[in-house]
Amino acid sequence: MSSLPLAVRDSSTMLRRNLLHARRYPSLTLNLLLTPVMLLLLFVYVFGDVMSAGIGGGGADRSAYIAYIVPGILLMTIGGTTIGTAVSVSNDMTEGIIARFRTMAIHRGSVIVGHVVGSVLQCVASVVLVGAVGVAIGFRSTDATPLEWVAAFGLLVLFSMALTWIAVGMGLVSPSAEAASNNATPLILLPLLSSAFIPVDTMPGWFRPIAEYQPFTPAIETLRGLLLGTEIGHNGWLAVAWCVGLTVLGYVWSTSKFNSDPA
Repeated sequence: MSSLPLAVRDSSTMLRRNLLHARRYPSLTLNLLLTPVMLLLLFVYVFGDVMSAGIGGGGADRSAYIAYIVPGILLMTIGGTTIGTAVSVSNDMTEGIIARFRTMAIHRGSVIVGHVVGSVLQCVASVVLVGAVGVAIGFRSTDATPLEWVAAFGLLVLFSMALTWIAVGMGLVSPSAEAASNNATPLILLPLLSSAFIPVDTMPGWFRPIAEYQPFTPAIETLRGLLLGTEIGHNGWLAVAWCVGLTVLGYVWSTSKFNSDPA
């Protein structure tokens, strides 16, 4: 069999393997989903009136704050889901299954490809579930055009791909599943330091660079603009640049580590 059909066949097999693992052991995914859902409910129903009044400079409007916060929560969901990918990759590397795969006549890169594609599919499914919660509590995207909806979906997939490759690299360099989970924690902490909950221009001056010069803020602002039908300015190009840069970095890091690991 030639190289390309072999790679596709083996990658499909590894994808099915990872999806079966996710179905048989859903507790990790559910635990990671719980964080964005709880934050969404907490900020909307406990802090919503206060936060909306502070952002708008006027009266409290919880519905306006729901529209503001949901895009950030969706991207936080992607960050949380990819932590599970880092743990899964670390488990494969430390439990000996990779050594077994390397003795078999399978395409070498199919193991990583299966993890990446499986993780992206899980990210999309997680975003749909959290988005459904957002709609249930009042989020609406009535001003977005069909083209903006397609662009928003594309951004979510691209962002999932970027964070997944970074998470795979973190899993490969971690000596245990616990270490992989700890190493990947910034993927869910960075949204807390972004424009997910409040606008950057309302933050203290010394803190703004932390919120501005990171991948989540431009991605959140772009997704927010697409879903609400508002201007995104230069954030769209910044978001795409971050996604492409992180994907390339994660790919090079992951493949070099995987190919050099003798285990």
